[in-house]
Amino acid sequence: MSIAYLNGEYLPLAEARISPLDRGFLFGDGIYEVIPYYGGKSVGLMPHLNRMADGLAAIEIKNSNTIEGWKELLDDLVARNSDIGENLGVYVHISRGTDVKRYHPYPEGVEPTVFCFCFAIKDPEPVDRTKVTQYSLVSTEDLRWQRCHIKSTALLGNVMHFQEGYSTGSDEALLYNANNEVTEGSSCNAFIVKDGVIITPIQDNQILPGITRRIIIDSIKADGSLKIEERTVTMDEVRNADELWITSSSKEIAPVTKLDGKPVGNGEVGEIWEKAFAIYSASKFDY
Repeated sequence: MSIAYLNGEYLPLAEARISPLDRGFLFGDGIYEVIPYYGGKSVGLMPHLNRMADGLAAIEIKNSNTIEGWKELLDDLVARNSDIGENLGVYVHISRGTDVKRYHPYPEGVEPTVFCFCFAIKDPEPVDRTKVTQYSLVSTEDLRWQRCHIKSTALLGNVMHFQEGYSTGSDEALLYNANNEVTEGSSCNAFIVKDGVIITPIQDNQILPGITRRIIIDSIKADGSLKIEERTVTMDEVRNADELWITSSSKEIAPVTKLDGKPVGNGEVGEIWEKAFAIYSASKFDY
């Protein structure tokens, strides 16, 4: 049985309860993270915790723990859930807390609600382009808010975009802004490859500062065998790309072979994906 953490107490996930006046429930007023653990080893733990701290500061919620305190809590939670599986995702959710009324302004004297639980995640994909899972996407205009760099629990816009892809039998929705520039997926970041160069949209308020995205960029630059750029990417470039990837903590680097019902490049997983994934896989536990 999955064991959760809620406000200082470990308990079965099915027994975890919050007040309906919790601002996370009423307003989506909170921050979250999803951190992967493979065989008890985390990927990007410090970047995840730093991003969470940045998000909490941005919306003025008190961070209820230190970095070392968070590490200890999450390691303990993972150990308590070892029966679920060897590979786990840890969901961390911090809302502003529970007030005595529904009122839009930030209340004073309210303690944040801290909720964490574990769930099984699949084994890492093989570094083999003939065996890796392939993805298909649909593209649609990005209609979410303009603070996507904050990992807010208010995810209705993302959910609606994901549903657009899901309802057509696709795995994700690739989003673009009013200028026909790629932002990201509804639950992931995006990369393209053209003429051997890996390209990803620049980090701004339109996209989440993805931890997997950052590890990919840093590890590829450190390796030096592949060229990578952060810049504006248009949908025309995406449609003419040799390769298209989506990236997240749960998907790692997922190759996309179909966009809007048409093949990406030659319709097969590319050689650059395989090289990049090998570099990422060799260094992901260093972050």
